[in-house]
Amino acid sequence: MKDALLAEYDHEMGTTRRLLDRLPDDKLAWKPHEKSMALGALASHLGNIPNWAGTILHDPSYDLAAAPPNQTPKASRAEILAFFDESTKKARALMDKSDVEYMEPWSLKRGGQAMFSMPRVAAFRSFVLNHTIHHRGQLSVYLRLNDIPVPPIYGPTADEG
Repeated sequence: MKDALLAEYDHEMGTTRRLLDRLPDDKLAWKPHEKSMALGALASHLGNIPNWAGTILHDPSYDLAAAPPNQTPKASRAEILAFFDESTKKARALMDKSDVEYMEPWSLKRGGQAMFSMPRVAAFRSFVLNHTIHHRGQLSVYLRLNDIPVPPIYGPTADEG
């Protein structure tokens, strides 16, 4: 289970980094809509998502009532890339688990009440991998709307074959 998860993780994080590497420092405050996150905030959020690995892989649960306030977005592409590189490296190091450990239950709570429980491997895929893929999709649209070439994700793009 670990080897398959590591291969998936490495692929998705590598693809995400290629998009983050395209961030223009002069457009980090840009938003496609007033209700949307700014480009820099979205990219900073992508840098933080791998940090969920720690609680998912080591703690029995996480209570949203104890969540810290949202982080201040990073101020530059270099800061975002450094943050992403650090968080992905830390998360990868935490993934050295046995199949039994990956199948242990993990719960998301709010105010002490369990909202749901699932095996750690499923929570990791949902909160780290799928969450990253979701926001990476948003980032690809942000880049396109700013005429920044979108690199290949799962195959060629209109910008790069």
